[in-house]
Amino acid sequence: MRIGLTVGDPAGIGPEIVAAALAPGLAPAQIDFCVYGDIEAVERSSPLPAGVAQHAFQSARVAPGKPDPAAATGVVQSIQAAARDCLAGNLDAMATGPISKEVLGRAGFEFPGHTELLAEVAGSGRAVMLLVGGELRVALATIHLALRDVASSLETPGLIDVLGVLHGDLVRRFGIGAPRIAVCGLNPHAGEAGRFGDEEARIIEPAVLAAREHGIDAQGPFSADSLFHQAVAGRYDAVLAMYHDQGLGPLKVHAFGRAVNVTLGLPLIRTSVDHGTAFDIAGKGSADVGSMVQAIELAAMLAENERSDGA
Repeated sequence: MRIGLTVGDPAGIGPEIVAAALAPGLAPAQIDFCVYGDIEAVERSSPLPAGVAQHAFQSARVAPGKPDPAAATGVVQSIQAAARDCLAGNLDAMATGPISKEVLGRAGFEFPGHTELLAEVAGSGRAVMLLVGGELRVALATIHLALRDVASSLETPGLIDVLGVLHGDLVRRFGIGAPRIAVCGLNPHAGEAGRFGDEEARIIEPAVLAAREHGIDAQGPFSADSLFHQAVAGRYDAVLAMYHDQGLGPLKVHAFGRAVNVTLGLPLIRTSVDHGTAFDIAGKGSADVGSMVQAIELAAMLAENERSDGA
């Protein structure tokens, strides 16, 4: 198994958690690793073990906790390189360290996050963001979008596509034979029969019905305030939330530090930590490596399942 690790923003905790995850006794021995990004920043935390390949990308030297937009080019190039190696078959999967969307924006990059950047590199497929942690798998219908723009961005064909991607990857990469997907409403109480909004009846319900006609076990739309409890209890294999915080708030309360971000729908496997750059604690030795370890383990599992599915 060959997995690439991207460092992310070198001024954040990415270098520390990459170094810690690769420490002898913690990194799985059956995986060949390659680190992409600011190697000097990683080795300031701990020297990389022998046998770990390196692709250095450094556009500016930074200190822990002191982000600099001048370093953004190297950050973006490292992610692009790892993704291209996945597409070329040189890697089976990639796991990414955290980036700062603010720093990238100040440097002139328009990507709102990893998901959109990877979709551009892949050039095909529909990228869907999924968070996995504890007993929850939560996908997002919209990702990095202002809340005021969510309702106008939802459309039935798009939701049908997202449900198709989610169902397909749950089967192919997660090995779930007949996944049960619960769909959140957008409005309080899923609109309360139109009293609090009509997006459920006008947009979401038709998408659920169309998905069911295509053999997808999608149900809803349900009121989000009680749905996640039922998903944790095992009633559903995944939840489709309508916007970022609707889905990630419950997920992170349930499994913060143990959750993993997964990009679905692309011809590559990418997982990531569930947290940000944490500039405030960078370089202090207090960063928790747990989510990066989980990201590596899940990346390996997804790649193995995909191999088995294609055999």
